[in-house]
Amino acid sequence: MPAVTVENPLTLPRVAAPAEARRRPVLAVTTAPSGFEGEGFPVRRAFAGIDYQHLDPFIMMDQMGEVDYAPGEPKGTPWHPHRGFETVTYIIDGIFDHQDSQGGGGTITNGDTQWMTAGSGLLHIEAPPESLVMSGGLFHGLQLWVNLPAKDKMMAPRYQDIRGGNVQLLTTPDGGALLRVIAGELDGHQGPGITHTPITMIHATLAPGAEITLPWREDFNGLAYVLAGRGTVGAERRPVQVGQTAVFGDGGSLTVRADEKQDSHTPELEVVLLGGAPIREPMAHYGPFVMNTRKELQQAFEDFQKGRLGTVPAVHGMSEGGL
Repeated sequence: MPAVTVENPLTLPRVAAPAEARRRPVLAVTTAPSGFEGEGFPVRRAFAGIDYQHLDPFIMMDQMGEVDYAPGEPKGTPWHPHRGFETVTYIIDGIFDHQDSQGGGGTITNGDTQWMTAGSGLLHIEAPPESLVMSGGLFHGLQLWVNLPAKDKMMAPRYQDIRGGNVQLLTTPDGGALLRVIAGELDGHQGPGITHTPITMIHATLAPGAEITLPWREDFNGLAYVLAGRGTVGAERRPVQVGQTAVFGDGGSLTVRADEKQDSHTPELEVVLLGGAPIREPMAHYGPFVMNTRKELQQAFEDFQKGRLGTVPAVHGMSEGGL
């Protein structure tokens, strides 16, 4: 970890918050519970226990792995539906195949991101390729759900494949951190992801002892999830470690610092930074559907049951009712 890196960060554009920017306080630090998803791959539920008012427009995020599979062990998800939001799948290590009922999808691997706008609805499947199932190997990634406003919930589905080599790479004034801007912008530097709901998504790697204080849009919320390592967040240096999420309050910048000592398995602090413009609309969420009202949820289930979200391609040997 991670796949996208550079030998000398000082060759990159540098960003830092202006000295007068008000640092965001840390409102809470939560610990993600562990569980299993799909056919049984391990996940951490990054946003469990966080009030939705601090998450909006984000709905949930799972850290998938990090797990080193033996041959025959890699797992994915069965065919399942979505409607009303976007899924962002970021593969740090390993490889995943995506396919949907409309013929979309593709393969994403080390450092790649697939942005799927479910919109009005589709069926899709995520699975390791047969070669990885046979060989085993390292798998580590994230899946983030981003809400859509009511006006966009029934838009036509679409995909964006963001290759690792296309992310915007930045650093801090001292070169102590590598910042990968996957979507949105940071200090005027734009990431490749195109979003319906304005957000910023950054994967930051901090060397031991390094500190970042980044400018952050005041109309965005602020979240930091620790993928690996140990450090502190905020000017108050609140401790955080792998599997924990920091929720920031209001302000114009956010601060993360890596501890001087990390363990041998995790030599650096790996953090995902998220911010977005809250939608502030009623949300009705159940299973794979995220709508505005209970009636819309019921309609989504009915449409799924009647095959209106698509059918599983016959090549998989499954009937419409075979989910």
